[in-house]
Amino acid sequence: MTPPVMSSQSIHSVAGKPSVATWAEANQAFLIVEFARLKRLLNPEPTAVPFLPIRTEIEFEEAPAAIDQLTELFALTAFERDLLLLTAAVEMDSGLAALLSHSAAHTPITFGLALGALTDPHWSALTPARPLRRFQLIHMGAANSLTTAPLRIDERLLHFIAGTNLLDARLDALVRAPAEPALLAAEHRQLGERATAMLREDGSRLVHLCGNDLHGQQDVAQIVASQLGLRLLALHGADLPSGPTELDEFTLLLERECLLLPAAILIQVEATGLSPAARRLAEKLPGPLFLSSRESLPLNRPFVRLDVDKPGPTEQRNLWQQALGSQDLAEPESALAAAMDAVSDQFSLSASTIFTTSVTVATQQNPPLHALWDACRSVARPRLDDLAQRIVPSSTWTDLILPDQQTETLQRLLSQVRHRMTVHESWGFSERGRRGLGVSALFTGESGTGKTLAAEVLAAELRLDLYRIDLSSVVSKYIGETEKNLRQVFDAAEEGGILLLFDEADALFGKRAEVKDSHDRYANIEVGYLLQRMEAYQGLAVLTTNLKSSLDRAFQRRLRFIVQFPFPDAVQREAIWRRIFPAATPLSNLDYAKLAQLNVAGGNIRNIALNGAFIAAEAGAPVSMTHLLEAAKMEAHKIERPLATAEIRGWL
Repeated sequence: MTPPVMSSQSIHSVAGKPSVATWAEANQAFLIVEFARLKRLLNPEPTAVPFLPIRTEIEFEEAPAAIDQLTELFALTAFERDLLLLTAAVEMDSGLAALLSHSAAHTPITFGLALGALTDPHWSALTPARPLRRFQLIHMGAANSLTTAPLRIDERLLHFIAGTNLLDARLDALVRAPAEPALLAAEHRQLGERATAMLREDGSRLVHLCGNDLHGQQDVAQIVASQLGLRLLALHGADLPSGPTELDEFTLLLERECLLLPAAILIQVEATGLSPAARRLAEKLPGPLFLSSRESLPLNRPFVRLDVDKPGPTEQRNLWQQALGSQDLAEPESALAAAMDAVSDQFSLSASTIFTTSVTVATQQNPPLHALWDACRSVARPRLDDLAQRIVPSSTWTDLILPDQQTETLQRLLSQVRHRMTVHESWGFSERGRRGLGVSALFTGESGTGKTLAAEVLAAELRLDLYRIDLSSVVSKYIGETEKNLRQVFDAAEEGGILLLFDEADALFGKRAEVKDSHDRYANIEVGYLLQRMEAYQGLAVLTTNLKSSLDRAFQRRLRFIVQFPFPDAVQREAIWRRIFPAATPLSNLDYAKLAQLNVAGGNIRNIALNGAFIAAEAGAPVSMTHLLEAAKMEAHKIERPLATAEIRGWL
């Protein structure tokens, strides 16, 4: 963008005084008068430059002229002000440029020229510590001496003096200006008011916002900046240039923008932690400055830490009411209230996510209430897809063959998940802290007894996404790596709508309460961390193990439910056989009582049924006892257990 070239004809006079309607017009008129003054200093001949009104006759109602704003912002002396103005005049005033081109020097603006022509000159104006060079308001070209080096104004400052105040284009790729939050949790608004009061007392402070609501932290920073009359500029710490020279240049430009716009800076730190470049920027950049991260970070400068976590269920309910209060959903108002209660209880969403989700639902024509639940479920799914295996639940209670006691325990587990809002929020159990309020369970039993199947049934009943995490692949021999891997999983799943199934818990759990060496101590730390996150997890977390005896009793006490999946007896195996084949499968004279003689678990029965179906399909015949016998022999060979004669007696 090229600044306007100015001339004296731009000023319109009324009764000998300039008449301007807007700040931009007043600023332009002011520059014309100032440029005329500089021309007279460069060429003092009385007739060389026509007289124009003195600058004090131009009145500014909104703000001072741009050059005077710069003078105040950077504490410029009168000589520094005129030197900066002179470098701008060469770019903006064709008459002044022509005056210099016809001078004896035939030279652009130099420090020597300024020292000889401008009033109150001082040699320190171009020292690196003074504002003109410290903030790169002026750039010096190559020359043999300081006095002969050509000087030019920085483009960002040229546009500012002309009346256009936009973010430096060199920062566009890394810096963004967040929008005002459409929804804001009440507790976050209170934190914002607290931070605003602190920054009004001391604007140089760094405010460290930490917690699990990264969107909320940005919202808090945004409202504080607005209350202080500042723009908020946000950047990701991982995007910063790593080279010292490039980082110093970036820091200088950012510091300059804070004065010019004016602005406050928000540095957002990723889960990987504070990079060296982000640390250097956070410790060097003046305030107001915000640092946003999940975990608390140590810094070598004074700061104030505020915890910004996602709003609890009650506050989320209020936010949903604000977002959906005017929406016309298909079901009646009471059903909508129940739906808002359900999503507030199951999901842990930031205010901004609640708003965008409500907009998504509202774009559907006459959306059913289950669309609200499904939209919330879709929020967390992409974050977990790279960390765990998603299992699409397809099983129901009729597929799960268990004794009455185990079935009743699973039903109670479902009940606690469904009624957490009532007990935790309405009845006040969450007022003493949320530790221990998560619903966690341990499923124990031999392989194939239905542990994963039960998790599928629970996920289907609760309409949750089921993600399986193989703990044997999460556990690391390197100290601290296991906790890091677990943290990634729980952080990704924290928005809710997820049933976490931690399979192969034997890889982590064991009788490790008795510390014999450093490995036992760190193993206990790993187990304790997992149980701590399970207790705080707002969704449902399930552990599976083949050997309950491998889990120490001290750890068992921290789990809400423990369900033992017994090896199925003959009656249960017959029930499994009767339900294992889909309705469309052609069958021929199957004897379910005799099939139940085969002493295997439900998982093995499913394998035999599936393999038998393929054998029958190959033969072009319905599934018969002959096909299942062949499949049973294949399964026995796979699990390295020979078939007893009694198990297959009468099959053929």
